[in-house]
Amino acid sequence: MRLQIENLSFSYGSIDAVEDICLKVKKGEFIGLIGPNGSGKSTVLKNLYRALKPDKGSVMLDNENLFAMSHKEAALKLGVVGQENEVPFEFKVEEIVAMGRSPHKKLFDIDTAEDKRIVHHALEHLGMENMAKRSYQNLSGGEKQRVIIARVIAQETDFLILDEPTNHLDISYQLQIFDFVKRLGVTVLSAIHDLNMAALYCDRIYVLKNGKIVLSGTPEEVLTPENIYSVYGVRCDVTIHPITGKVAITFLPAGMGI
Repeated sequence: MRLQIENLSFSYGSIDAVEDICLKVKKGEFIGLIGPNGSGKSTVLKNLYRALKPDKGSVMLDNENLFAMSHKEAALKLGVVGQENEVPFEFKVEEIVAMGRSPHKKLFDIDTAEDKRIVHHALEHLGMENMAKRSYQNLSGGEKQRVIIARVIAQETDFLILDEPTNHLDISYQLQIFDFVKRLGVTVLSAIHDLNMAALYCDRIYVLKNGKIVLSGTPEEVLTPENIYSVYGVRCDVTIHPITGKVAITFLPAGMGI
């Protein structure tokens, strides 16, 4: 078991954000977290990458207590793409991506030829090699997100935590990035907004509502019309797509029943 979360809870003051979260991620799995806005997806992930500190619960990563690891030890095991990716100083794109190499270095180590090769390789895969010398601050939101994903690729971890990684991207880049992550063959835990993307790429899905896990299983088990209506309050038609063989969801306007 790569990751095991037991009874994780977190509150913003007196407001319970997530409560008694239990989930497991096996090696090589692509696990999705879905749920309405405000259901707790990002809060769970922020507790894992220690942007927040849980009120209670345990998290074991490769049979070690994640919260007892140093930040460098954790960074060698976990790569993170969060939703907030603003950088307060002026950096070039290639410099941002090169930051992904820092967990592999001692304090005053300089970039080696191998580091530079890895950075170029990451930018190339995200279609951004021609932007390497550009200022990160002058990029669009979607371009910034691609740079941050390139940084995680350069980090060369085998477990990625992704918080709605394609939220600002058009459909071609959404597919490109999920395809690329899937081909890496690494372990993934990702919050995903788009249910059809979750159906295409996830091996299993956990569903959050009001800060609690209410459903879990394969996309076929979880993404039924009844479950989607119960969680999101919208009607839909669910079929197995003849080409992908995956669940395909068509959302229906209000008043149009099936």
